[in-house]
Amino acid sequence: MSDDSRQIYARPAWLIIVLAIAPAIGLGICRFAYALVLPDMRESLGWSWSMAGLMNTVNSAGYLIGALAASRVIRRFGMLATVKYCTVICVVTLAQSAVTDNVLLFGASRLISGIAGAFAMISGSALASHIAQAQPTRQAYYLSLFYIGPAVGILISGFTAPFLLEWFGAGSWWIVWSVLAAISAVMALALPAVRLSEPAPAAAAARATIRSGSIIFYLIGYTLFGAGYIAYMTFMIAYVRNAGAGAVAQSAFWTCIGVGAIVQPWVWGSAMAKAASGRLTALLLAITAVGALIPLLGNTSLVLAISAAVFGNAFFAVVSSATAFARLNYPPNAWPSSIALVTLAFSIGQTLGPIATGAITDAFGSLSYALNVSAAMLVAGVVACMIHTIVTRDGKPGTQLLQQGGSA
Repeated sequence: MSDDSRQIYARPAWLIIVLAIAPAIGLGICRFAYALVLPDMRESLGWSWSMAGLMNTVNSAGYLIGALAASRVIRRFGMLATVKYCTVICVVTLAQSAVTDNVLLFGASRLISGIAGAFAMISGSALASHIAQAQPTRQAYYLSLFYIGPAVGILISGFTAPFLLEWFGAGSWWIVWSVLAAISAVMALALPAVRLSEPAPAAAAARATIRSGSIIFYLIGYTLFGAGYIAYMTFMIAYVRNAGAGAVAQSAFWTCIGVGAIVQPWVWGSAMAKAASGRLTALLLAITAVGALIPLLGNTSLVLAISAAVFGNAFFAVVSSATAFARLNYPPNAWPSSIALVTLAFSIGQTLGPIATGAITDAFGSLSYALNVSAAMLVAGVVACMIHTIVTRDGKPGTQLLQQGGSA
């Protein structure tokens, strides 16, 4: 590492926190804020629950496309440029979401924001991993800071959307998207200040290919996590609203998710150093499932707050543990590819989750079924991750190194 790189990495926390603006916008606002706007859009535009779920499926499909193409895009444009430009694209899609009630155009915005969000998330995760290397004793903690970004986006949307919808009344969903676009544009202004030396792309020397077969059960578990968590995050605000909760209660519920996510580096940061085997991911998946099941005990404010805090803390930690899993099991030049692989598994699950649970809700007429399906998929994910720990004796899947232009 050059002297210039050491000087830049002397402020790792600041660098990672600024990079976290990208997932704050691309995930915390572009993806998750939709749950807050969904009830008003569904009622105003006459959507079924399946159509409402489809809009998040489209976003997740975009994320899947982004995960598949991320390595090539990063090699072409560089990690930092990918983060910056894709964040701008996400801001533009937020603005576009505010100016159309056409389902195809709105869906196109969701698709594009999903693609750009994946590029920004994967490249940002890889950059955060390299920055954290400069702090050997606190690598896991610094890496976890990156995942505060989506939580901050959740907090911003939670403080904003419910009150705007209450103040302006039915059909004001476009106002919410407009305000969130403006806030995101201001946040994105901090990204140009980031300057750092990037590691050489893998294609410049030896490339590392990931033996996905050796971690197939881990990938299955992470896919089930993607399907289970997104069902909760898509439909829970509608569930809370249907229970009679007003703007304050909806904001409090969403804020509890964000607060739970923000404190996860301090709760789970030290454990991330032991994430290589998959046991930590299984534990966190189990806690996430408990959080999803709690609302079935009742819909009082206390019950819902506990559910949100438990779920928010654990589900963001699952994402951190998956990145730590990739970082601990593969060499640095394989981090973009390994992070993209687990992101791909995650994306497949979250693409299927919303439309499936929306269809189930339409069929049975109750959002409680969405919670049951969500929890069931999360429990199945726990089982798959535990199977991985059993069949992988040393927890080190490994890689194959290929010379540039070579083949497996």
